[in-house]
Amino acid sequence: MGRWQPITAKDIEFTLKVIKNPKVDNARTKPYYEFIEDIKFYDNDPLKFTFICKEVYILAESSSGDFSVLPASVYDPKGLMSGFTIKQLNENAAALENDPKIIEFAKDFNSEKYQREKGSIVGSGPYAFDSWITGQKVVIKRKKSWWGDNVKTDKNMFFEANAPELIYQTINDQTTALVALKAGNLDVMHGIKAKDYVSLPQSKKITENYNLHTPMMMAYSYLGLNTRLPKFSDKKVRQALAHLVDVDKIIKTISYGMAVRVVGPIHPSKTTEYNTSLTPYSYDVEMAKKMLAEAGWKDSNGDGTIDKTINGEKTEFKIDFTYNGGNDERKAVALMFQEEARKVGIEVNVVPQEWSIYLDNQKNHKFEMFYGAWISSPIPNDHKQIFHTESYNGGSNYVGFGNASSDALIDSIRIELNEPKRDAMNKRFQAILHEDVPYIFLSAPKEKIAIHKRFTNADASVMRPGFWEAGFKMDPNW
Repeated sequence: MGRWQPITAKDIEFTLKVIKNPKVDNARTKPYYEFIEDIKFYDNDPLKFTFICKEVYILAESSSGDFSVLPASVYDPKGLMSGFTIKQLNENAAALENDPKIIEFAKDFNSEKYQREKGSIVGSGPYAFDSWITGQKVVIKRKKSWWGDNVKTDKNMFFEANAPELIYQTINDQTTALVALKAGNLDVMHGIKAKDYVSLPQSKKITENYNLHTPMMMAYSYLGLNTRLPKFSDKKVRQALAHLVDVDKIIKTISYGMAVRVVGPIHPSKTTEYNTSLTPYSYDVEMAKKMLAEAGWKDSNGDGTIDKTINGEKTEFKIDFTYNGGNDERKAVALMFQEEARKVGIEVNVVPQEWSIYLDNQKNHKFEMFYGAWISSPIPNDHKQIFHTESYNGGSNYVGFGNASSDALIDSIRIELNEPKRDAMNKRFQAILHEDVPYIFLSAPKEKIAIHKRFTNADASVMRPGFWEAGFKMDPNW
């Protein structure tokens, strides 16, 4: 890898040191590797190593191999991390934050150089980064010599690398993308808007040239509430807002029926741990009015907007609802909520934001309410990154959910290997979220994919993005 050198146990160690460097910008990744305390090497075998783990962890098997191996020769040419051990980074992370070498390495690693410069992005997979034209495309090319070519297996698709080149094209406008698809200029398109996808079978060019797929996506959408704002601090208020979201109507009219309602972060396909006993919040304007009044929100001055005295100051109930600009489906949900909220005296300001600003505002808790979504996978759920209070600063607990009790339950789920016991704990966690409403959970969508018929070995999958493009093969009969 890199300069086509063999991968060794030392490369695994370096990769983990990068992950555990306290100044590297990867706070959302770190929780998944906390359990690895140290690494043991073997003098007689440079490929052999043993992880020393400080605790049991439900994702130990998947996390211990679920990372891209990084060569120190490329990512740390100055040898800045060579003087640190994994054990040191585990035990003294806070103290090492001010270490000059830790800071210098992280500054280099976090820089744009290692995110988009050719020659500075090197991994152990079959493809090498070739070019990136901002707003247009990213190109990767198959390595002339890749170790995976010598691995003979029918059981792991990740060793399939048939395409000599993969071009990921950026087309910001959906209409333009659909024109390109119908003209046969795209091999694959995913993330197609529901309203456009349902009309594709009516196009002869599409049905002649493309196979259409709608696998269930391992994901869920939600409306996030900043629970640490005074107006959202009362869970009864958050529950009232949940009663203003007509999820069934959203699925029918905006998702065109291509989604399944969810009550929490567990995907419905995980039948043993999904909490079917929870009743989704019904769309009920009158119930919302009642609950808001019970929480002290009333229109005291007759201006049409409910208000409440908070910290000695009269506060009108107004909400800034943010979404990523250009996403028509999210905009439609926001406008629907705006109209329903108006019926109870809440003024909603719908605010589109540029993608990077939208994400930064969530990370820094500079929002009131937003439309969000998370991608999951078939492996067990670890809720720490998104819902633990330790993940409030730097992690993905944007909404500020949690307390000592919920943290303890999350920590317990992370180490429970008995599946029936863990299923029960997960159901209890979903019940807590359902009661507390940091998220108004919406639905688990179906993927909407078109793949050109000239490819074989191109089946759809529940794993994001819904296909394995490197494995596509040209149909000799096409």
